[in-house]
Amino acid sequence: MGSRMGLIGCLIVVVALLNGATAREYQVGDSLGWTVPPNTSYYTNWASTKTFLLGDKLIFNATGGTHTVAMVSKADYDNCTKVTSVFEVQPCCPLGFTPPSTGTYYIICTVSNHCEQGQKFSFTVSAVGSPADSPNSSASSLIVGALFAVLTTTLISFITYF
Repeated sequence: MGSRMGLIGCLIVVVALLNGATAREYQVGDSLGWTVPPNTSYYTNWASTKTFLLGDKLIFNATGGTHTVAMVSKADYDNCTKVTSVFEVQPCCPLGFTPPSTGTYYIICTVSNHCEQGQKFSFTVSAVGSPADSPNSSASSLIVGALFAVLTTTLISFITYF
């Protein structure tokens, strides 16, 4: 009986770990989408309410015309410098971006004066379950660890039962 309770407890912990390891999708700007915002702090405020982890995906859904997504340096972000390396986003075709590593990213729209009007934001991506400067941590390693824990607990429960 005790080993069954231990197994059930372990499964509850594993389910909780797996739920925390699931990558999230964020629609940039929520229902507003990726467009010229109503104020210059809209996207900054939006990003500040989120916790971005390695493996998460940002969806740029253009509303109100064609827009671009450009990853730029902090200086280019601060100055809304137009760059040539951009992704065009149209209302028909959302753009997905999964940051490849931890760190801070700076995103602007290079159409007309959209950046100056606040169509820009920065965000920081952290590793899952460890300090932000740990590049080798990921959701998949957490899942492997959780599965190992389940298998080990199941094996121990089986051995102690018989």
